[in-house]
Amino acid sequence: MEKATNDKDFLEYIIKGLVDNPGDVKVERKVDEMGVLLSLKVNQEDMGQIIGKAGSTARAIRNLIRIVGLKNHARVNLKIEEPEGGKPRPERTPEEKKDSDLDNLSL
Repeated sequence: MEKATNDKDFLEYIIKGLVDNPGDVKVERKVDEMGVLLSLKVNQEDMGQIIGKAGSTARAIRNLIRIVGLKNHARVNLKIEEPEGGKPRPERTPEEKKDSDLDNLSL
């Protein structure tokens, strides 16, 4: 059983060392035909610390988790769950939607 939760324990250890609210860290582990999926939930105030500047911290954590998975002969992916009541994304105005680069793309 220890081998099965090695990746989960490792992720919890890393995240609890990064955040200000380690008691709010929750990791769920699901196994399916695609491999192992670790779902991470943290306090809303800690999301910035987990994501990092331009996603660099999240990318590094994902790389470490994949390496642990490779060592255990499993494909491991990390999903960072957005907390309820998180910051809403700003709505784009119709002008912004209209002037999208994808709309102006020609082949």
